[in-house]
Amino acid sequence: MEKKMCENQEDAPMRVGESAVAYRNISVETSWNPNVPFHGTQEEWWEHFRRIEEGNFTPLKEANREFDVWKKEYLASRLK
Repeated sequence: MEKKMCENQEDAPMRVGESAVAYRNISVETSWNPNVPFHGTQEEWWEHFRRIEEGNFTPLKEANREFDVWKKEYLASRLK
């Protein structure tokens, strides 16, 4: 089977099996990319979850109510 070539961020040829190499210059801390897998220890993951839980929490009913208000205002503005 012929090996396919693709272009990475620096426009240098790269094998398809080595596609993760294209992300080598992206820092997880500066710009999160959902297409780049994050490998970490269990403790790093727990720390990540704890930081998320420290943020603001909106109950589902309140979030749905806010969304409905936003949606009505948005649709009304689109009809004008």
